[in-house]
Order: sequence, then C-alpha cells, then structure tokens
Amino acid sequence: MSALEINSYTASNDKVQDQAINDKSSQPMCMGSEEPYSPEYQLQSAESLRIFDAWSEYQQVQFVQTLLQHMNQIQHGLIDQHLQPLLQRDFISALPARGLNQIAENILSFLDAKSLAQAEVVCREWQRVIAEGMLWRKLIERNVRVTPLWRGLASRRGWINALFKQNNSDSLPSHQYYRALYPTIIRDIKNIERNWKEGRYKMNKITCRSEQSKGVYCLQYDEEKIVSGLRDNTIKLWNRNNLECTKILQGHTGSVLCLQYDDQVIITGSSDSTVRVWDVHTGEMVNTLIHHCEAVLHLRFDDGMMVTCSKDRSIAVWDMVNPSEINIRRVLVGHRAAVNVVDFDQRYIVSASGDRTIKVWNTSTCEFVRTLNGHKRGIACLQYRDNLVVSGSSDNDIRLWDIESGTCIRTLDGHEELVRCIRFDNYRIVSGAYDGKIKVWDLKAAVDPRVPVGELCLQTLEQHTGRVFRLQFDEFQIVSSSHDDTIIIWDFLDGGGGGSSGGEEGMLQQAPTMTSGAVGGLIPGGGGGGLLAQAAIGMPPSTLNLHLGQLAYPPRPPSVAGSLSPPLSPNADGDDPP
Repeated sequence: MSALEINSYTASNDKVQDQAINDKSSQPMCMGSEEPYSPEYQLQSAESLRIFDAWSEYQQVQFVQTLLQHMNQIQHGLIDQHLQPLLQRDFISALPARGLNQIAENILSFLDAKSLAQAEVVCREWQRVIAEGMLWRKLIERNVRVTPLWRGLASRRGWINALFKQNNSDSLPSHQYYRALYPTIIRDIKNIERNWKEGRYKMNKITCRSEQSKGVYCLQYDEEKIVSGLRDNTIKLWNRNNLECTKILQGHTGSVLCLQYDDQVIITGSSDSTVRVWDVHTGEMVNTLIHHCEAVLHLRFDDGMMVTCSKDRSIAVWDMVNPSEINIRRVLVGHRAAVNVVDFDQRYIVSASGDRTIKVWNTSTCEFVRTLNGHKRGIACLQYRDNLVVSGSSDNDIRLWDIESGTCIRTLDGHEELVRCIRFDNYRIVSGAYDGKIKVWDLKAAVDPRVPVGELCLQTLEQHTGRVFRLQFDEFQIVSSSHDDTIIIWDFLDGGGGGSSGGEEGMLQQAPTMTSGAVGGLIPGGGGGGLLAQAAIGMPPSTLNLHLGQLAYPPRPPSVAGSLSPPLSPNADGDDPP
C-alpha cells in the first residue's frame, strides 16, 4: 500500500470512528462514557466480578478473549489505551531492587553511545546502574578490542593504560573520566578522517645520509622502529621516537631491494641474488639463501611459508622450519619477464611482471590458476587481499581486479610516471610513483561503478624530491621512502587541529588528556605487496563477467621479446627492477 493510500485509508477510518463516537444511539456503553451507570448494571457487574475472581487465571484469560470477540473496534481501542500503561515496566530499576544489579548492567551494556547517553537521563536509578557498572569504560574497551583505529588511538593517546583493569583496582579512573573520554575519542576519529581528506599532516623526515649510492628501496615499520633497505647495500633500523639510526646490518653485496620482518627475523632480498635472514633483536645474520640467479626483487612470508621473485623470471616457494632451516618447496615459471612483486594468502599466490601480466597460482598445490590482462606496460607493484588485487604499472595506471573472475573493476589514472608502490586497507588506496607524488584514493568509491572517476583521488602529497620507491600506511600515517635518500612520516592524527562540537562528541564533556605512550600503529606485511590488514572488504560484485577460459603456461623464450614492455627505467647500476 502506498503512502497516499495509507493516508486516504487513515483519514477515512478516522472519519468513520468520529461518526460512531458522536452517534450516541449506535455506540454501546464503554469506558470513558459520561452516561451514568444504572443500579441494575452495578449489581450485575459486582456479581460478574465475583464469579470472574473465582476462576483460575487460564479461565479468566479465555473468558476475556471471548468477551473481546463480542466488542467492536472502537471498544478495542479504548481497552488498548487502558492496557498500555499497565503493561509498562521499568525493569532496569526493578532488577537491582531484587538483587539483580548485574543483569541490569548487562542489558544496558548492549547500547551504543547515543542510546547510552539517553539512558543516563531516564531517571536517577538508570544513571546509577550505568555509573556503577562502568558502562562507558566497557563500551570503549569493546571498540578497542574490535577496531584497529580505536586500538591505535588508545596506544598513541595513552588512555590504553586506563582500560582492561578490574573494577576494584586502585588505579582505575572514575566513571566520569570514561564518560568524558568517549566524545574526545570521537573527535579524534573525525579529525583523522578530515585530515586524510584535506591533506593535513604533520611531517617528520629521516635523511639516511648514504655515503655512496643514495636511495631507500624498501621499508617496514611498527610502533618502535622503522626497518629500511638501502641502495648502498645496508639495512638500517631507526628509532620511532627520536628518528635516530639504532643499527646497521651489513652483509649484502648489492642493493637491498625488499624486506619483511616479524618478532623473530628480518628477511631481505638483494640485487646480489641472495636472500638473507637476520635476527631482529641482535642484527646477527643467521642464514643466507642462494637460489635465484639474478636480483631478488620482492619477497613475502607468513605462517611458515615464504615466496620470493626475481629478475630471472621465476618465483620460488619456500618452507620455513626455523630461521636457520628454510627449504625450497617449488619453483613457479610462466612469466616472460622479470617478476617484480608477489603476494599470497591461504588461497592464492599472486605475481606481477614486466610482461604486463598478473598471474594467479594455487597456494597449496602451486598450480597455475589464471592470468589477469589489462595493463599496457610492465607491472611494478601490487597488493592482494580477499578477492581484491590492486596493481600499479609503468603505463602510469592503477587497476583494481576481482581475483576470482579476472575482471578489471576500475582503472585509476592520475600519476604522470610509473606507479612503483601501492597499498590499500578497508578505506583507502595509497600509491607512490616516479613522479615523486603520493596519491590517496577512496577505495569504497573506487569499487562502486556509479562513482565518477574524478571523485576517487582524495589527495596528492608532494614532499619527496625523487622517485617514491616504497610506502606503507595505517589509520594514522603514511611512511614512504624515495630515491632522494629520505624516509618521510606523514602523520594525519596530529596534522590538523580543531574539532566539531556536534554529533556524538557533543553529548558529554571533554575528557582529561593522559600522557601519551607508544607512538604509531603496528603495520604487518612486507616490502610492498603484502597484506596490510585482515578485515574483509565489502565489495560489490563486478558488473563484468570476463571468461578467461583454459590458460596454459606461456613458453619461456631465451630472451625477452621485443614486443614486451621496456624496463622500468633502471638506475645506472641496474638495481631498479625491470
């Protein structure tokens, strides 16, 4: 029924009811009538109530149900008005009176922030239950557990120290602290989002001061350190607080082109064709893997498995027993030019090459699955997660792919030179290119075909004076490296001041500021093509349905054919991957 039909029906029904109410001759005596009760009615009513009271509850209900069937709609409405206040119960206030305070707290703990703020003003008893149950603290803790942005804010702002403690702890702040903290968190989140969109950031720069060849090819960071691989053959570790170099690892005889670390090891690949394993705590070299016959351009490892790729056009899959025992499992061939980047999860290994193709392999069996075609020149970078692959190429374009169908969902253009590094999370794509620029794109808009291309690029960041080689980012910052021998930290949390007083943060007073603890947010993943997060991306199904058919391994010629893409502008020493 349409809104017009509903309004017409309602008006008609109201008119009929008004006529019935005003027609005293047709209306039976009922509640609310001003007509006096006769003595006979009063005697019969008293006798009926006496009989009614003698029945069981079940009999009473059955009788009332039968009685209602003998009444008209107007009488039903009047009875409903009488029943509504009788059925209302303040169970939140009633539960503590019966010794069930914990149940009342548990019920209110399911409320969101707006509902919880409204519940506080219902009555004093509700306010007491919320305060004594520390429900604002529990709401904040719940968000910190499930949301990386909240978890990172808690660490950077220092209020993580006030969470996850027993209620009887002496160091636990009062309920009012958490009540005021929540809107401050919301204000920070809105500031971060606004800073990303408006390109407002606080910049810190590390100058690597390489003695000979200059350039920072790869990096990874966490809350405490940045690990970088340099063109001068070294790996340098930097303190996140003071940005000082804390350690230099030496052993490679060529430029360090890729790296990844975890809580035990740093693994690096170099133009000297080797993969080296270092103790992350001591910096001691614990293993050297010799397999590839040309530069190792990229590597990824996770959960006992490592994948490396090389200028020799091959991909190597390794089993990692421990840092000193890493054995080759399988070699994947099929690309017709240097393999510049790899990424993988439990389903697929994804590789990209200077031959303009992206190839997909089964992780368990290492069998070839499909090829993604579309780039016009060699592919320099990609990241793969869930069903989405994002790649960058020397055709200056970024492409988004559905890995299952092989369909190109969207093409992003805007860079003026080769796109060398690409990363994405649930909300953004961040790309760096040889034009020295870093661009921030709206991922959710990019996977929606209805959004115009012109609305996809949120910001262009220009501070590097050379080619951008590598970047990683989290909810608060981008960390990038360049041929200009610098590492730049773009901080969007403290990049802009101010905050609105409306919305959720306007409900309560501002919280006191706690002393900041750790700096930065932990970011997993390797040197440029790895996983950035584990959360799923809600992506609409592709509108295209590309049937690739049955594909076989392409033949491997003795040399790169002239029809293939030219190299990706290698440096004089040939360290830059083709």
